[in-house]
Amino acid sequence: MKGPVSPSEPMLPIRPKLWSRWASNRLALTGGFVTLFIMAAAALTPLLGLPDPNAIHPAARLLPIFSRQAILGTDQLGRDLLSRLLWGSGLSLCVGMAATLSACVIGSAIGLIAAYTGGFVDSILMRLIDMIMAFPYLLLALAIVAVLGPGLFNALLAIGIVNIPFFARTIRGVALSLVERPFMAAAGLSGASHVRIVLRELLPNVLPVIIVTMSTTLGWMILETAGLSFLGLGAQPPQADLGSLLGDARQLVLLAPHLALVPGLLIMSLVVGINLAGDGLRDVLDPRLQGGLLETPSPNTRVERAPLLEAGPSSPSIMSVRGLTVQHRLAGDGLGRTIVDHVDLDIAPGKAIGLVGESGSGKSVLALTLLGLAPSPPMQIVDGSITLGTQNLLAQSLKSWQDLRGRRVAIVFQDPLTTLNPLMPVGAQIAEVIARHLPGPRSERQSGVLALIDRVGLPNPEATARAYPHQLSGGQRQRIGIAMALAAQPDILIADEPTTALDVSTKVKILDLLSELRHDQGLSIILISHDFSVIQRVCDHVLIMYRGQIVEEGPTSEIMVTPTHPYTQQLLDAVPVLGRPEKLFTTQG
Repeated sequence: MKGPVSPSEPMLPIRPKLWSRWASNRLALTGGFVTLFIMAAAALTPLLGLPDPNAIHPAARLLPIFSRQAILGTDQLGRDLLSRLLWGSGLSLCVGMAATLSACVIGSAIGLIAAYTGGFVDSILMRLIDMIMAFPYLLLALAIVAVLGPGLFNALLAIGIVNIPFFARTIRGVALSLVERPFMAAAGLSGASHVRIVLRELLPNVLPVIIVTMSTTLGWMILETAGLSFLGLGAQPPQADLGSLLGDARQLVLLAPHLALVPGLLIMSLVVGINLAGDGLRDVLDPRLQGGLLETPSPNTRVERAPLLEAGPSSPSIMSVRGLTVQHRLAGDGLGRTIVDHVDLDIAPGKAIGLVGESGSGKSVLALTLLGLAPSPPMQIVDGSITLGTQNLLAQSLKSWQDLRGRRVAIVFQDPLTTLNPLMPVGAQIAEVIARHLPGPRSERQSGVLALIDRVGLPNPEATARAYPHQLSGGQRQRIGIAMALAAQPDILIADEPTTALDVSTKVKILDLLSELRHDQGLSIILISHDFSVIQRVCDHVLIMYRGQIVEEGPTSEIMVTPTHPYTQQLLDAVPVLGRPEKLFTTQG
């Protein structure tokens, strides 16, 4: 058992810088490099001393690639293709950016106003947006250009107009989830004007979404503008952009294929590069990616196999954990933040073990790791062993993990509202567990569901089985979670803070139910909590967890009376005692 971690050691995962997170996505990095290269070449075109892109040289018409006069050849009028390509790239980029910016500003403004005002204004604005969206956007763009007349500026207007609904709908959807937040109400109570609330409170919160939407839309805007120019409705001769270059070459594909091949490859490279870079930017700015990791989630906690300990000799324990170490691995960072630090744990048959510690001490990560459910990324097992019977689980396949989850080891999660499927009746969810691990006739499965619901103390099992999670109270949902955990008759039940969100009377009933299950069925229980009073009611052995380490362990009765670690004493001091209002939590150095 190790001493407490030094206070100077960082415990919480640190998010890497935006650049390192974006650069860790190789596709995004490649797309960004391609895009910046093309943009830089277009910006430097006036300084390169290239021939006049509109100068006609009939004697040098249709020169092939790598000719002495023109490295990329010439078109049907003898104009230098490289010069026209670079000047056209700059024009296409400017038009695409201008169309994107105009659609973004107008569409975002409509979305913010509609979400903030609501009611009649919201209905009117969204119905106008629906009218625009009722037409296929490309046909609508063609109709707008047909009315305004061919020309690059008119093509810009058409592309911008048809993309306004996309921005308006996207930003309105995000803003609607924010307007009812307490910080918006607080801004109104402070006396701020509506304009100030929208600009200072609402806009900054949706700005990352606006930036991401722009980055992922720019490529399509350029492609749409090129499409109009390809049809002769955009850039007009002698002016050229990427689309008109491709359109001019369509009659000469067989005679001079390079005239179509080179602009086509450039359009493809530019659009794909912008989209890849935009996807990377979206992943970086997505607030849900708290760890900054851009990897595909793993169905099982990842294991760094090289330093793992071998499973120890057989013991009377059902499960034995030795030296288990779990790290929070960040993308682009070779170092990991240790969340669980060389933990030893033995689970004997019919025993109840309490795991106590403050929020963030690593209790839940340890519990999930015992089932291979700690999310990877960012979590990764870097050392230790988990032995179930005679098997080292860290050396087992994913199928082996899936077979033991629920059957040998089950878990009751902290918040059943987020772990139960909201679209399925709770009875069907319990039946799924039975069907997975204890296959049998459907009639027996249904009777087993009703028996489990009755076993956890819920009234009217038939009606409860037909209910959806939102139709049940917090305590009832927690009992359903316990019923699901017991459905396959496991040997070990892990209860991860099952009473945190419950009222006092319901909390007592849940704890009594766990104690009853332990004594009646010989169930081994790991009860995780930050509340010593909860542990004292159920468990006969307790482990104190501080910053990923087990700093003290022993029988609950002894720890409650004679704690040896200062952190344990602090936890005990935080337990309220009836009739002693002077008992306060005091921090010890």
